[in-house]
Amino acid sequence: MRRAVYRRARCEDEGRLYEIRRRSVLELAPPEMPVAEAQAWARRLTPAGMEQKLRELEVWVAELEGMAVGWGAIRGDRLEGLYVSTEFAGQGVGGGLLDRLEGLMRERGLLSVHLEASSNAGGFYLRRGYRVSGLPTPRGAWPMVKEHPS
Repeated sequence: MRRAVYRRARCEDEGRLYEIRRRSVLELAPPEMPVAEAQAWARRLTPAGMEQKLRELEVWVAELEGMAVGWGAIRGDRLEGLYVSTEFAGQGVGGGLLDRLEGLMRERGLLSVHLEASSNAGGFYLRRGYRVSGLPTPRGAWPMVKEHPS
């Protein structure tokens, strides 16, 4: 895979990041998640919701050749989202972006990373050293945690 460049998201990224998330949910979540569940999730997504994420969270973009191909968001010790363009799924974009976000948290002295993984993303996080830390939420997301090595 070509090497991604990571940068902070800008306001003008809103449309592209929204589309990456929407398509990721619709096209990558199944078969781990029932199609109807993925469609219901995608219907709840809005450009205004992405705009709010850009205002409230620290959002980072993975770019290849100047095009946004993935994004992740953090707040404190929480990973608040990680999405990859369907064309680049399974090519290391998500793993590289997660490494970048975990590195930022580690540099800030945070001892662990917490997240809620959708049913389709659980295996990805387990392979990356996370462990389930509780029962699923009412929406079916799995709480997970990864401690940084000391």
